[in-house]
Amino acid sequence: MKKQAVVVAALAAAGLASAQEVVRIGHSAAVTGPVAYFGKDTENGARMAIEALNARGVTIAGKKVRFELVAEDDGGDPKQATNVAQKLVDGRVNGVVGHETSGTTIPASKIYHQAGVPQISPSSTSPKYTQQGFNTAFRVVANDVQLGQALGRHAVKDMGARRVAVIDDRTAYGQGLVMEFAKGLRQQGVNVVAREFTHDKASDFSAILTKIRAQKPDLVFFGGMSAVAGPMLRQMKQLGMNVKMMGGDGICSDEIHKLSGGAMADGQVFCAEAGGVDASGKPAMDKFRADYKKRFGINVQINAPYAYDAVMTMADAMVKAGSSAPAKYLPVLAKIETRGVTGPIAFDARGDIRDGTITLYTFKGGRRTVLAVTK
Repeated sequence: MKKQAVVVAALAAAGLASAQEVVRIGHSAAVTGPVAYFGKDTENGARMAIEALNARGVTIAGKKVRFELVAEDDGGDPKQATNVAQKLVDGRVNGVVGHETSGTTIPASKIYHQAGVPQISPSSTSPKYTQQGFNTAFRVVANDVQLGQALGRHAVKDMGARRVAVIDDRTAYGQGLVMEFAKGLRQQGVNVVAREFTHDKASDFSAILTKIRAQKPDLVFFGGMSAVAGPMLRQMKQLGMNVKMMGGDGICSDEIHKLSGGAMADGQVFCAEAGGVDASGKPAMDKFRADYKKRFGINVQINAPYAYDAVMTMADAMVKAGSSAPAKYLPVLAKIETRGVTGPIAFDARGDIRDGTITLYTFKGGRRTVLAVTK
């Protein structure tokens, strides 16, 4: 009799488990290739949020749900990103956090829009992403208009730059950032003295650097990622170009010091993170960074806290809407007002974060050092 009761209880528990709704959150970024450390960073941040939600025990419309992360690798390649996006849509995910780069986020966003699946990017900064008019597209970081203009102001007003050379990596991110930075320079009365380009998998920059050196710049601005910027710094040193380098969040990782082979001098490189917290938000961010290191054994690169907040914001919208169905919670997500590890989160009519912050950094001893948090 006891044995029969145990079997009945087990069957009941199994029935309860099968009845529990599973909310599937897709995540896509490059977790292989030259910028895999950025992609793994956002995947880890999203995973921490999923684990926190399940530990908390979230209910939607009075029913307990379990969150599941569906992690995919887009390799940082636009074509692969669209294949991954279609795979996530076909797998009926309830929402997507990603992609990592603007070059992958923009083409993937069309697929999510066609399927009506909400997408929050934790790291893509190209203005084009939210200028497409897709009501499914959101981001929790500032865009390149804010980033580029803040860097332009800092280059002229605080660094005294007067002769600036620019290089982009021909990606949507790199070209967009250089364009906005150049606008920021012009607003300060400074023009670009040399404009060159490379590509995001290049390793030899001697030809373009030699041309730039002839213009005697006091600053080189690079629109691209640290996987390219690091070797570029090494070759700049070999050519005797002891000038400063500046870039966006793509180079704003401690990895750049390793990738330069030690050629990067203290105070030589300046960058900006599309986000950041003021003094009031520092305790929460410090705790997140400590929890992240305890969970994964490594330090946060840049965007893990933004991926964490993207998942949490999506879950909050589902709870407030009383549904995890994309069509039901999407209007709530568009009007959400919440607070995350990275600060207040609310979106404007395009899906850009309202009042996004910018954090300026330099590097000392191979580690990022905060210069200022601005808007």
